[in-house]
Amino acid sequence: MEFYASCPEGFESALADELKRLGLSHVRRLKGRATFEGELEEGYRACLWSRLASRVFVVLGRFEAQDADELYDSVYDIAWETIIRPGATIAITARGVTEQLRNTRFSALRAKDALCDRLAETTGRRADVDAADPDVHLLLSLRQRRASISLDLSGDPLFKRLPPAATRAGEGAHVLRPDYAALVLAQVGWTALCERELTADDYENEALPTLIDASCAGGGLLLEAVNILTDRAPGAARERWGFEGWQLHDATLWEQLLAEAREREAAARERQARIVAVDIDPAARKTAERMVKCAGYKRFVDFCAAKPATVLDHAGAVAGAALVADTTETPLSLMHDAMTLIGELRRAPELASAPVAALTRDGLLARALHAEPERSIAVMPNNEEAALEVWPSLDHAAAAFEAATSADAEEQTADAQGEAADTLMPEPTATLDLGDGKPLPVLIPESEQFANRLRKNARLRRKWAKREGVSCYRVYDADLPDYSAAIDLYEGCPQTPGRWLVIAEYAAPKTIDPALAQARMLDILAIAPRILDVPAEHVHAKARMRSRGGSQYGKQGAGKGASGERANIARRRLPLIEEGGLTFAVNFDDYLDVGIFLDHRVTRNLVREHAKQARRFLNLFAYTGTATCYAADGGVEETVTVDLSNTYLDWAERNMRQNGFVGPQHHFVRDDVLAWIRDQRQTRNRWDLIFVDPPTFSNSSKMGRRTWDVQRDHVELLAGVSRLLAQGGHAIFSCNLRGFRPETRKLARAGVVLEDITAQTIPEDFARNQKVHHCYIVRRLPIEDAMAEVGFSAEEIAERTEELRNPEARKPRAAVPAHAQAGNGKPKKKKFYASKPKGK
Repeated sequence: MEFYASCPEGFESALADELKRLGLSHVRRLKGRATFEGELEEGYRACLWSRLASRVFVVLGRFEAQDADELYDSVYDIAWETIIRPGATIAITARGVTEQLRNTRFSALRAKDALCDRLAETTGRRADVDAADPDVHLLLSLRQRRASISLDLSGDPLFKRLPPAATRAGEGAHVLRPDYAALVLAQVGWTALCERELTADDYENEALPTLIDASCAGGGLLLEAVNILTDRAPGAARERWGFEGWQLHDATLWEQLLAEAREREAAARERQARIVAVDIDPAARKTAERMVKCAGYKRFVDFCAAKPATVLDHAGAVAGAALVADTTETPLSLMHDAMTLIGELRRAPELASAPVAALTRDGLLARALHAEPERSIAVMPNNEEAALEVWPSLDHAAAAFEAATSADAEEQTADAQGEAADTLMPEPTATLDLGDGKPLPVLIPESEQFANRLRKNARLRRKWAKREGVSCYRVYDADLPDYSAAIDLYEGCPQTPGRWLVIAEYAAPKTIDPALAQARMLDILAIAPRILDVPAEHVHAKARMRSRGGSQYGKQGAGKGASGERANIARRRLPLIEEGGLTFAVNFDDYLDVGIFLDHRVTRNLVREHAKQARRFLNLFAYTGTATCYAADGGVEETVTVDLSNTYLDWAERNMRQNGFVGPQHHFVRDDVLAWIRDQRQTRNRWDLIFVDPPTFSNSSKMGRRTWDVQRDHVELLAGVSRLLAQGGHAIFSCNLRGFRPETRKLARAGVVLEDITAQTIPEDFARNQKVHHCYIVRRLPIEDAMAEVGFSAEEIAERTEELRNPEARKPRAAVPAHAQAGNGKPKKKKFYASKPKGK
């Protein structure tokens, strides 16, 4: 019989080696698969014991299939009555195309018709189709003019073998798929270590084969390592197989193989080995511990603190060792520490015999180990690009180094010898002395320049902050072009004491090697908390990019509060900070922005000063309502806070309540701001002071078909805002689009003038970036005065005046977008707030 085992790309070589170890013959490696030949027993053995295969197929036939008719005839000629068990349901999947068969669904349908017609002709009964859960799954493969059809012996993919209890325990966490875990372990020879017979010296020294998982993530590597140690057949616990609908299935033979697997597992109880697991991320370690416990493997795995000395102490004497890690889900803020831990373990003399295999991204681990990997395999765990990188043990590297550089290697050039030496032997680790007596390993030696600059900035900013009474401020803002990041320091108020860092990486130019930029970022994340005296768990790394969903303030990730966030934002325990005598809740976990924009510190104080002469205040695009708190503190009688997000409105209400501003005079409105402004223009509601701080861009689904772009839409926005101003009132408009250019002439034609106050609103800690935001005072004037102020000629003003006096001369207005119109053709009910304007 002809069989093949399919696998993810990158697995082919390891899969072929595995099939050979299983005793299968004529194994051949192809792209995405490995083929082999044998009897039924060989097919069963691959299903039962392969850890790397996704599925195992038996080829039922190969034939010509130039067109649909030839495909039908060829499939019909196969004796399906001898292949498919009577009453079994079927499903056919097609892959590939030919010159005339271009649609895989049509090809699969044509093959299904031929199969069912054959069964109807020979048995009198057509097969039932069950596409979701068939008894027999057939795969039709088309290429050029040829086709083949195969039966899937596996049923469900073979990698679906995590224990159910462990799957439930790891719900919501990253758990490495078992076949990827098996691939990592295959690179370090874990199976051979487990099968090793201990010597008398090993027993005397209490030395055991040892596996160290230096970044255990969700526990996937640990579960597979224990399965290999206990020699548990990966398919032994499966209750349903694809071959059960095959007429050639031999239940007796299958039971014999299962009995053999049980005997092997029983014999493996005599094996002795150590598995030590650590993770820099406490949350990941807890998940791994829970997974291991629920799988019943607790006695096999020793969890310990993520410190090299502690790990080596738990590892004890080793009789062969291997070091593995999965860093693909390690938080960026902890990546430097994870890399440093792996590097120090690899260089430990006790682990000189240990090869290293790690799933990683961006080549960062090579920098941490100061050695290029011996091989790198491109893989896609969780459908994201990554690399499985493998380094030989230091013992092996030293031997190879000596061979590559020996005088006997006369055929090698000096350059080739040097290249071999650089690849095989690690370079000395670069360290920094930060003055606290604890050398800090770094990935880039030049990071010392960053450390010196940050130390100087911290000293100057500390003095300035103390003088100004500021507790949250920017310490560093890309002062060195190569270390392009912003570092903000937050100090908690007495109710929630502590210090936090938010480190936001600026996107590197395309000319910069991404791996180099990432290594610099990791050094920043390691150096900053040491210099600024912030615990590592209080360091939060952010990567700024336009969010895929187009929300006003992009989400950082799942975070601690992603589930049911609106329901608990009011009572969730969050750090509290103080600014300007007010207290605000901040969230470092869930969003790119933490709940307060530090560059608006002066602007918020400006709002408070202006609020002292105002009765009614309106905050548009309010975010977490910090400006509303300042206005209320300034003494306004009424506030209205408008935002599209219920979560941020709840947050704004919490901030107001935190500062004692409660009561019916404070209103919180969830609405699309532009649509809300159009509605309010039809009411008598007017405000003395309006604060407008829109996002640069938004395509939130809550806005219907509309998108928001501050450059494109600011004229419409500010014209509408000016119509909501009470007599003598004004607005403060701010935006953070670096290249923002106000359309002053278009605004003047609507009677709106701007006064640029940007320079006086940039705080000292943001002085390096004068374009961090733009800020303007917005006033409404008679159109003639507004146009004259911005430089329109007398003729242009007269033309505009005549246009306004003569409605027929006006250009037709654009229709209001459908999504902004009230439903059912009825006008929206107009809401009047507690304080109504006097007069007309």
